[in-house]
Amino acid sequence: MTLQHAVAFVDHHNAQVVQFSAGADTAVEKKLHEHRHLTKQHGSSVRSEHEFFAHICDALEGIAEILVVGGHQGLADFRHYVDKHKPQTAARICDYQVVDHPSENELVALARKYFVKHDKMTGTLPVR
Repeated sequence: MTLQHAVAFVDHHNAQVVQFSAGADTAVEKKLHEHRHLTKQHGSSVRSEHEFFAHICDALEGIAEILVVGGHQGLADFRHYVDKHKPQTAARICDYQVVDHPSENELVALARKYFVKHDKMTGTLPVR
């Protein structure tokens, strides 16, 4: 079975990626955490953030359709990074939505509801 959809909750320090298929109850979760590099160099926090965002993009590799959710500033920064540095990932992101720390079940429910509407609008049928 292919898990063609994913929802990613992203902030500046943590990410939760849940992959799932539209017709199945199976969901696979990955949790990612930022690893801070404490150096005196200017811009080390930006470098750490970019490395963290790159790890999130790696976790999203191979997923056909992605919904990214999170707080306003975290989403804005992640979207800027993806658009600038990871255009292949940006092409697979269907939407960005601002939400407040949902549980894993709420996250999957939100994504399933989103992708049912999205697939109907694009005319694609869920793969089973």
